[in-house]
Amino acid sequence: MALPGEFSVCPGEDEVLESGRTYEENALIKARAWVRSAGIPAIADDSGLEVRHLSWAPGVHSARAAEGSDADRIDWLLSGLNGAKDRRACFVACIVIAFPTADSGGRDYFASEGRCWGSIAHEPSGESGFGYDPVFVPCGCNATFGDLGPDIKSKISHRAAAMAGVVKMMESVLKYHALCGI
Repeated sequence: MALPGEFSVCPGEDEVLESGRTYEENALIKARAWVRSAGIPAIADDSGLEVRHLSWAPGVHSARAAEGSDADRIDWLLSGLNGAKDRRACFVACIVIAFPTADSGGRDYFASEGRCWGSIAHEPSGESGFGYDPVFVPCGCNATFGDLGPDIKSKISHRAAAMAGVVKMMESVLKYHALCGI
């Protein structure tokens, strides 16, 4: 049975456990599960929230920081920041593209990490998004991701930054794999 935040999404896989210590490790676990299952290149991501006052926690454990709903995790976060002046935080995402066959150096994946810096609001606001979006205020904004909505978030978020890195490397990756017959 999977723990909260651990899930099965791959055909033929019983469980894909996010047991890595980093976002890259967790994204790679998921991408390799798809590669094993389907035999074709796969893309996966992992993400989390890091808060300076909490020694950069919850990090890779963001979805499991507190049992229950997103609201319960937001309550946990705000309780941990009660009275804190330093509310700096960042969302982090790592996107991994994994391939069925490793090259001669043993590398079977490429990764791109993105960050969106901001701060944690004192109370939730907004209905858009999920997770910690109602309390995360990106730098340069005066509203939470929950207030800003998906159009703005999709342009400035941690996943947007990670995807920009994927786009930059994709042409070279595809050429390399085409030349190698992968």
